[in-house]
Amino acid sequence: TNNLELSQGLGTFPSGYYYKNQWRPRKFKMRQFNDPDNITECLQRKVVYLFGDSTIRQWFEYLTTFVPDLVEFSLGSPKNVGPFLAVDQKHNILLKYRCHGPPIRFTTVFSNDLRYVANELNGIVGGKNTVVAIAVWSHFSTFPLEVYIRRLRNIRRAVVQLLDRSPKTVVVIRTANAQELGPEVSLFNSDWYNFQLDTILRKMFSGVGVYLVDAWEMTLAHYLPHKLHPDEVIVKNQLDMFLSFVCPLET
Repeated sequence: TNNLELSQGLGTFPSGYYYKNQWRPRKFKMRQFNDPDNITECLQRKVVYLFGDSTIRQWFEYLTTFVPDLVEFSLGSPKNVGPFLAVDQKHNILLKYRCHGPPIRFTTVFSNDLRYVANELNGIVGGKNTVVAIAVWSHFSTFPLEVYIRRLRNIRRAVVQLLDRSPKTVVVIRTANAQELGPEVSLFNSDWYNFQLDTILRKMFSGVGVYLVDAWEMTLAHYLPHKLHPDEVIVKNQLDMFLSFVCPLET
């Protein structure tokens, strides 16, 4: 089994490197999911929950674009807010995305759609066919660290409870990433501050039994310019790592 926990990633720098545009983690052998059929085979009979900001919404967009059998079911949701749902009936795959609760910087959101990640996690039964991925950082970059710590504490408690009742549930945390800092964005954003958020995130989930997709280093190490929403080649590597946790290589 793949026992790479987030706690083992602490203090290891760099956590990996790129070779021919493929991310090579130092701690374990990552699989490449270059064919939609590989992804379908991995996610067969699974329910996948994606919670968080637009950096994990990219995963939903990539999967529904790349995997033809994964058909988005229109809920009439706003394009950048969600919630979103995709189904592969043939292979019994259900993929869901929901944005985290306030603070958020979207324009218009129905209050009914503003649900906290911890509350959503409390409603999940879990089990070996349940996969959860969480990314919460970007919308907290203009708030004091205490606000972020409080939010992560609640999410952490809900994750611990989920893993207690269903230890075979796969829970993955996507870290923050570096972003482009033009004249306007740099007035209220900074990679230095996001790095503080990222450090807190890693420490908060250390030893909990979750997996880590190190988006921070995966954006830093690539030659492409930094972006809040990294280019497809980086997103693909993030998803390869995520799927490697869901379907590890047999050892």
